[in-house]
Amino acid sequence: MAPIRLAIVGVGKIARDQHLPAIAADPHFELAALVSRSDAHADGVPTFPTLEALLADGPPVDAVALCTPPQVRYDLAHQALRAGLHVFLEKPPGATVAEVAALQAEADAAGRTLFASWHSRFAAGVDRAEAWLADKAITGVKITWREDVRVWHPGQHWIWQAGGLGVFDPGINALSIATQILPWQFFLTEAVLERPANCASPIAAQITFRSGDGVLVEADFDFRQTGPQSWDIEVQTEAGPLLLREGGAVLVLDGQESRAADREYPGLYARFAELVQAGRSEADVRPLQLVADAFLRGEIRTVEEFHD
Repeated sequence: MAPIRLAIVGVGKIARDQHLPAIAADPHFELAALVSRSDAHADGVPTFPTLEALLADGPPVDAVALCTPPQVRYDLAHQALRAGLHVFLEKPPGATVAEVAALQAEADAAGRTLFASWHSRFAAGVDRAEAWLADKAITGVKITWREDVRVWHPGQHWIWQAGGLGVFDPGINALSIATQILPWQFFLTEAVLERPANCASPIAAQITFRSGDGVLVEADFDFRQTGPQSWDIEVQTEAGPLLLREGGAVLVLDGQESRAADREYPGLYARFAELVQAGRSEADVRPLQLVADAFLRGEIRTVEEFHD
């Protein structure tokens, strides 16, 4: 099968750090074009200021990877699907749950693939954690996801705007893992969202979820962490604890730590190729639903202004 001719739309930090290397290493894809308002470039690859310009005057493409802020992603995905392209959505897949559902309906009608990518699910320890927990009696879950926004999102003001998610931009990664590895559904019961006085989105959140049987899943998200960063999920079971550290890269069971090379974005693109070849879509919105519930039910507490 010929490589999938792919255009990246939105060439920011995540595209440069993760998407471009993953595409270059995957023979299922050929990087055909970039769409960027900046001076982004790749050797031998044309750059266009808008997706409309690419579709009108650019080389033929089969798919797009949308790496823009979520607030503008729906219109781009809609345009791409109408042009007959397959669509890869960076996380979060949209600014609202409903717009992702609308895109799924459009993709189904067009016979095209829509892939809502959750890169943290492809971290090295996640599959093993899911398999180990499948038959275990779980008694509690603690999620600690604390990082320094100045390091990971320098100058990205969109993240503080409505729809930018604030601390849930990284926090949704933890929720994507939790919804994958836990063998039952869980829902939000209470949340406290700390929002800087000059921002529309929270800088920290403390959340309690529970399963239907009353097992608590407690989450602590914070964008103000300095020093070592914390991306940990601890699951207590009657058979002993399971710990995922470093965003799922490290799995600890029975006191034994296992670690493997980072395969998150290569794994995403391998999955996207599988879906395109099979003529299927995959658009799980459960992590985004949980974030939406936090905004719907959470108590907002105003804290001091944030300046990066």
